[in-house]
Amino acid sequence: MSLLSLPRARPETATASSAGGRRVLLAPITVTPSKPLTPSHLKGLLWTDVMYRATLALADVTHHCSHTTYHPTEQTLGFWEYLDRTHGEMDYAGLTEERIGELYIAFRAAERAPAPAMRPYAEAAERGWVHPASARVLRLWSAHYAALGLHDPGLLRHQPPGLDLDRALDRLTGLGMCLDHRAVGGPVYLDLTRFGLPLRQLVTADGRPNYLACALRDLLPLAPEYDEVVLLYDAELDADHQQLARVLTAVGPRVRRVSLGRVPIDGTIRSARHGGWAGLHAGELVRAAHEQYEPAAVRLGMRLYFIAVLGPGQQQSFRADLLRQNFGRAARLLDSASPTSPLSLAQSLARHRKDHLYVDPYRLTSGLLGKRRAAPAAELLSAVFS
Repeated sequence: MSLLSLPRARPETATASSAGGRRVLLAPITVTPSKPLTPSHLKGLLWTDVMYRATLALADVTHHCSHTTYHPTEQTLGFWEYLDRTHGEMDYAGLTEERIGELYIAFRAAERAPAPAMRPYAEAAERGWVHPASARVLRLWSAHYAALGLHDPGLLRHQPPGLDLDRALDRLTGLGMCLDHRAVGGPVYLDLTRFGLPLRQLVTADGRPNYLACALRDLLPLAPEYDEVVLLYDAELDADHQQLARVLTAVGPRVRRVSLGRVPIDGTIRSARHGGWAGLHAGELVRAAHEQYEPAAVRLGMRLYFIAVLGPGQQQSFRADLLRQNFGRAARLLDSASPTSPLSLAQSLARHRKDHLYVDPYRLTSGLLGKRRAAPAAELLSAVFS
């Protein structure tokens, strides 16, 4: 049986009957819309997607990923201010994400603007405005999401956080977790020292919030509505997510942290702010794959490679030849898929959980590659992987 021409199951239609209505909030880290999606970004997106689609069969899952929430960070507002200051009325509608990424590299190398220059951008972002450069990148990413079969959590929607900054800080103060020096012209700190964690600045003395402050604005009002909150993020940001998890635990849910290593390129882990994505970003990889393979094989092959082959760590460098091998492997899996299974979809997926509600993407995906594995169930591949 071949699944190459079958329509994909819509994850939105999955039920949570086997989980007794347990609620899961999946909150992955966002990517600043200023550059192409690199292999490291793809890894995080594909892990999140498989976790979301698989867990939907077992629980009521919300995939919450709001770019609106993180626009007020300095790296985004600073980029927007830099573009307007140095490139005036440039038309971004026809620019490639590579070209916008080059502008972002130039911004990171330039002297930063003072806080007053970014305040008008912060105020506009709170009202839902997005700079044309980032709007262009988000539209391009939407096309990549569609080609990869990724659930779109609202790339192009205005999704403001539930709390403004002052209310979020008041909430932290009520929890005994805030050290606020604004009254004397100083910064604001998250104070979890009683839990053995260091002070962490949230807001600079001139009023600029960082990524963690934005995350707290977004997740503090949401977390109490869920039984489990899953934070999925870059391993280099583990310290901040330890702090975030501690705060969210204080308002009710069980919090799970899932950290992923970046994907080295030629043995070196590089930040996207320095470039190095030529021929390696999502758009290029998908276009090249579609020249040889059916869309379903591309979607499954991407998941096999970035989840099962690379694993959660960062030991293996990106290899285009191995990625191509997994497109071929995916095509064979799809061709050999069994139309029936002794287990229901929910039963098959539940085996890949431990004491948490979410399904472990690595355990699930690597299970497709075992040497003595049975043919995968068509329902599983359709619902979760293709």
